[in-house]
Amino acid sequence: MPNDAVHVASARFTARLVATVVAPLDSASADAPQVLHRPGSRLLTQRGDTELVVRDLDGEGRDVCFPAPWPRGYGSVTVSPAGDVAVFAGVHALRAVEPTGSVRWEIRHGCWSAAVCTEAHLSFSEYVDDYSHGHADSGSAAFSSNGELLWAHVRTIAGEQTEEEWLVVDPVDGTVLARTGTMTVGSGSLHFSSPDPAYMGLTVLAGEENSPVLWGCWDGEKLTVRRLDEEVLLDVSPSGEYFVTTDPGQWSLYLHRAEDGTELRRLDAEDAEDAVPRSAGDVGDRVCWDYEAAFPYDDTAVVGTEYSAEDPRHWLVDTRTMAVRGRIGYPFPVSGSPRPAGAGAWYTLSEDRTAIHLWNLPAKERGALHANTRRGSADTRTQAADTVLAAVRPGTGSSGASGRRAWWR
Repeated sequence: MPNDAVHVASARFTARLVATVVAPLDSASADAPQVLHRPGSRLLTQRGDTELVVRDLDGEGRDVCFPAPWPRGYGSVTVSPAGDVAVFAGVHALRAVEPTGSVRWEIRHGCWSAAVCTEAHLSFSEYVDDYSHGHADSGSAAFSSNGELLWAHVRTIAGEQTEEEWLVVDPVDGTVLARTGTMTVGSGSLHFSSPDPAYMGLTVLAGEENSPVLWGCWDGEKLTVRRLDEEVLLDVSPSGEYFVTTDPGQWSLYLHRAEDGTELRRLDAEDAEDAVPRSAGDVGDRVCWDYEAAFPYDDTAVVGTEYSAEDPRHWLVDTRTMAVRGRIGYPFPVSGSPRPAGAGAWYTLSEDRTAIHLWNLPAKERGALHANTRRGSADTRTQAADTVLAAVRPGTGSSGASGRRAWWR
């Protein structure tokens, strides 16, 4: 497929540090801090064994604590955009909890344990000492951008033949508004909210060859889902009009139209080798895109390579042409991949996992990016337009998969 990445000289763009936020809990007994973002809401969350701490990054910065119904190894958790209710996605149930510890509602579901478990456990104490429950797979949940819907990936209660479902839930009282089978056997999952509250994305972690992205839309009466096999959702654009994915083999980046999930264009790693030269951090004989990225501007994604290297490299990708415009420079060394932080920002996690760093592109750098785009893409604009209409994704297969990070771990 035509791509202008090879025609554009690599530039360097300097990120601006917006803020460094120290995690509220001790990293020895808590998960790494994360940023949950919705339009007008940016929350820092950190999960400990006995509590979830939420900090409003756009407001007064005060901490709100939610008592946890079970330890952090038993599932995942999400928070409403207003920060007033947390939903814990556990091994046997979804539980909505208020800061007081009051349970707003609970939805029981099938067990995420790999062992045959047909019991509808009513309390965590019933399986606290069971090895299989302590090492169970997990689902996930997320609120829509306006907080009026909750989407959840769960297992059904169907005896020994468990299946998986995607639920649309009223977060006020836990009423299930819609449900659909996912046709997956997942070890975990990740939700991605769209700025358009009708849409939600879900990546089901189901192995290198079978993991799909489900792109759902609830119009108030009907749930429709577009399935994208062998893709991993990375982020949704600030307008909600687009989302970007990669594949389990880390071969390419794909830009999709949110309205119907159609692939518009892509960036193959081999086509970007001039702009993204190989480094000592590359595994094997090629560049691999990271499984995490950010889409902070409608025309620009921030993507990474060599996430585990001492000096990981982050790149600006022009999503209008899917071309690499240059490497991002930071005022001090960063670790890991760039991660979504909402419109106009992305974040990185400190190496010791005790803080997050929020970044953006200053106006000067944004201007330079657009100037570079105009110079570099004039001779490929026709090809880029054709790409939008003629994108056909080749099979990723399993070749070249050995030696790379298992992306679901």
